[in-house]
Amino acid sequence: MRKFWNWVRDSDEERTLYLNGVISEETWWGDEVTPKIFKDELLAGTGDITVWINSPGGDVFAAAQIYNMLMEYTGKVTVKIDGLAASAASVIAMAGGDVYMSPVSMLMIHNPSTIAIGDSEEMMRAKALLDEVKESIINAYELKTGLSRTKLSHLMDAESWMNANKAIELGFADKIMFMESETPDLTDSLIFSRMAVTNSLISKLPKQPKQPKQPKQKTGTPIESLDKRLSLISH
Repeated sequence: MRKFWNWVRDSDEERTLYLNGVISEETWWGDEVTPKIFKDELLAGTGDITVWINSPGGDVFAAAQIYNMLMEYTGKVTVKIDGLAASAASVIAMAGGDVYMSPVSMLMIHNPSTIAIGDSEEMMRAKALLDEVKESIINAYELKTGLSRTKLSHLMDAESWMNANKAIELGFADKIMFMESETPDLTDSLIFSRMAVTNSLISKLPKQPKQPKQPKQKTGTPIESLDKRLSLISH
């Protein structure tokens, strides 16, 4: 059994998998979740599965492969977020037919990022790639939430953190775990936006008091000097 990614066979018909840690194409430290590890565990059995997610995200292309595997899986896929489903992990969460969130969990979406080195042409290519990756991520969010692409794009631009109530309100999740009522109370829903917080803090900064207008300095030659000059000329 792996330390950070493992599955437990509840019965011949249902399995539970735990996706904990960073999502990566390859494993470097032994605790990453990779598509290969995921595939081996996913295909080790059949029947319905529940995937528990607690991950800060990671490689978007590795996450895309895991998302596709879950979408193609023949059994029912239920996703349960017990801690954090951020960045690329939020994309994987969208593969759940039902997405449950713990009342103390969070979900975060933001724009993809990369590192690029080179001239202006290389920077332009990197930007074009990020734009296309963003559109592919929006595809998964749109399919699950039904929100408009413009709305989703704005949420990603703002780096949006959602508690369980807000995630359900926006369609990223379906139910809150441990709640007796099937219909959650959305009065306490909360979305944390880094951009919104920054703007809010700026708006709360004390405004600089207006400086009183300084009287204009008189320019020109004083009348007394003119009188003396005229006096000298007349003599």
